[in-house]
Order: sequence, then C-alpha cells, then structure tokens
Amino acid sequence: MAKYLMLKHYRGAPEPADWIPMDRWTPAEVHDHIQFMRDFAAQLETTGEFVDAQGLAPGGTWVRADGEGKPPVTDGPFAETKDLIAGWMIVDVDTYERALELAGQLSAAPGAGGEPINEWLELRPLMDPPPTIED
Repeated sequence: MAKYLMLKHYRGAPEPADWIPMDRWTPAEVHDHIQFMRDFAAQLETTGEFVDAQGLAPGGTWVRADGEGKPPVTDGPFAETKDLIAGWMIVDVDTYERALELAGQLSAAPGAGGEPINEWLELRPLMDPPPTIED
C-alpha cells in the first residue's frame, strides 16, 4: 500500500469552469460541502483507505530558529500557504490508479447551488520512511 496526499488549494491551481469561491456560498452550501467531505472520509474508513483529513484555519505564522538563546523569528519573505492550502486528505491505497480515482471523486464535492465544483486537487505520494539502522 502507498500513501497519497490530496491537497485542496485556495489558489494556484487552474480554476474550474463556473468557479464560485467558497466565501460566496450560502451557509447551507458550505455545510453540504463539509458533509460531503465527512461522508467521503467515512466511506474510505470502511475500506481501510482513510488515513487523515484536515481543513486549515485561515491564520498562521512562520517560525524559524534564530540561534541559541534567541527568540524565534516569526516572519519572512515566504509564500503564504494560508492563502494557498485549504486542507488535505491522506489515503493509503494499493495503486496509484486508485489514488487517482479517489482524487477524482473528492474533486466533485458540492459547491454553490449544490453542483460539483470539480476542483483541481494536487495528488502527491508520501515519501517512504527512511531505512532504520539495526545493530
């Protein structure tokens, strides 16, 4: 089995036809979209393919070490992922083709008017763990 990350983007991917941003959806449309995501995850739990899914809050802070005994640096000239990544789902599947199939299904989550949004998802394999050293 291999693990794949399906990334949902706010921007950066090609916009689907007739795209209506989520901030213009009704509360019921947002609820239906999130319920679709939950139902999709529950379906994958029954097949043993679900690993994790999370939506991201809009805020965030960049942090890096600035040396021994110094406070961390909390800003910099970096891409703002809070403007790019909306959330993710990780699946553990037998084949790449199955990962593609699931990403296609997830892409069809409902949006404005209850219509499938057919959003682009970024599908990336997770790296295998590094080999361990045995005595």
